[in-house]
Amino acid sequence: MHEPPSITPSISRRIIAMVYETFLLLAVEMLAVALYLLVTRNNHAPVFQHGLKVWLFLVTGAYFIYAWTNSGHTLAMKTWRMHVLTAGYERVPLHTAALRYLLAWGWFLPALVACALLDLKSKGEIGAAVGLGVLAWGLTAFLDRDRQFLHDRLAGTRVVALPKRNAQAASAQPS
Repeated sequence: MHEPPSITPSISRRIIAMVYETFLLLAVEMLAVALYLLVTRNNHAPVFQHGLKVWLFLVTGAYFIYAWTNSGHTLAMKTWRMHVLTAGYERVPLHTAALRYLLAWGWFLPALVACALLDLKSKGEIGAAVGLGVLAWGLTAFLDRDRQFLHDRLAGTRVVALPKRNAQAASAQPS
């Protein structure tokens, strides 16, 4: 086990990075939709609509899993100087990154399932349910001794703050 490289970023910093990530991911998914429509010749049959959902789930997973296993961060995480590691402060292996991706759906999936079960269909009802679910999942960090979100705790990962560049340069210079 390595020495911890840094402290846990604040919850607000991680939430802001997630919002930024949403905008970046939107561009990735727009390209994925364009490719899917090109391949399926813009067929609107129900099977193709379900296929699009599966395709977007896989593309999103590939985006996150690739980033976490190769560099340890997505572009948004890099911008906000954060890195994802295993609980033992090691690089995240493929199976752990895949598990983290699946568990991160806990931010949205319970609310979406509840909407389906309760037959909620309006944008307002679905938005309120998802908002409540996101809030509930976000509050799990306050219950964790290291302020990690539930999906990180369950996956055996943790998000750490990276030092500012000038702090890195100063510590690299010999005394």
